[in-house]
Amino acid sequence: MAPITTLSRRNHAAMSAPHAMTDPAAPASGASAAERGHGGVELTAVTKRFGQTTAVDDLTLSVESGEFFSMLGPSGSGKTTVLRLIAGFEEVTSGSIAIAGTDVTRAAPFDRTVNTVFQDYALFPHMTIAENVAYGLRVRKVSKTEQRDRVATALEQVRLTHLGDRLPHQLSGGQRQRIALARALILQPRVLLLDEPLGALDKQLREQMQIELKQIQREVGITFIFVTHDQEEALTLSDRIAVFNNGRIEQIGAPREVYERPQTTFVANFLGLSNFIDAVHAERLTGVPTALNIRPERVRLVDARTAPGANEICVDGTIVETVYTGPTTRYIVDTVEGLRVVAERHNDHAPSDAAPYQRGDVVRAVWVAEHAAIVPGAATPEPHHH
Repeated sequence: MAPITTLSRRNHAAMSAPHAMTDPAAPASGASAAERGHGGVELTAVTKRFGQTTAVDDLTLSVESGEFFSMLGPSGSGKTTVLRLIAGFEEVTSGSIAIAGTDVTRAAPFDRTVNTVFQDYALFPHMTIAENVAYGLRVRKVSKTEQRDRVATALEQVRLTHLGDRLPHQLSGGQRQRIALARALILQPRVLLLDEPLGALDKQLREQMQIELKQIQREVGITFIFVTHDQEEALTLSDRIAVFNNGRIEQIGAPREVYERPQTTFVANFLGLSNFIDAVHAERLTGVPTALNIRPERVRLVDARTAPGANEICVDGTIVETVYTGPTTRYIVDTVEGLRVVAERHNDHAPSDAAPYQRGDVVRAVWVAEHAAIVPGAATPEPHHH
């Protein structure tokens, strides 16, 4: 994958209003990709510069029709710039963008078959919920009868049929987010772009909305391109994830693939808790100078005198910290090899029982050799010279 260079997030206040679209192909719930119309997105050799700063450098990316595709990365990694290019809020310097097989490289935002949902909702405070949802149809002079029918359908899709007469300030944050989603879906875009739409919600509500968002996407059957810096959110929602770092796409794949088989050190460390073992330490443990990644949930702690199995790797050390999270406890172990290893254990013991290990205990950290993933993008040590 060609690299893309970083650009910090740009202000999107100017693009908060709903955007219309042309050629609306109404997606049928449960329809096949062919039945619901093509909604794939293709970026080919796309470069974007802002003055002397290269924001996107020769990026080629393909998102399939009907896919829930997430662009994941820390702030300033370039993911939002790519979303803005797809939406038409920024123009490419070179390269091309196609949506549903149509070249839209120079098309205005309202001439693209996409709509965008932002974190700040951008609802009109003086309009009822039904009027907010109908806004885009009214701008396009759709008949009042059709407006009423399509508003009812959109509100049903987001499970808020009973709130059509209320004003935005009378709704919770989660309800307002679903109304913003309904307003985008009512225009029947081929592609829905979502720029960290759940970022303003508290943890419990955000997790609930993640499930609802995935269900809605599955029902309407259109392509969702989702920007987030939340790793768990990307893993929960996505069919595929593109991991961005410093403006580069480090890896693209299904959630299980990028989590279990990270291709670079950054992906291993960024996507969930990780024990990254550099090539030097890996050679001492396995005899092979290849960097490894082992997830904490696959590391178990045993008494330091317990012999490992034939297919297991072990390191001895001392527990320097314990972290109780409720469902699990994490044990941070400093090993005699100079590594810091994190083991995560489900709290399946009786609530009244004491934790099996305490800070200061000497333990052996053990994992099955084949549970460690090779990290091909990590540096390998220089050959030994005798």
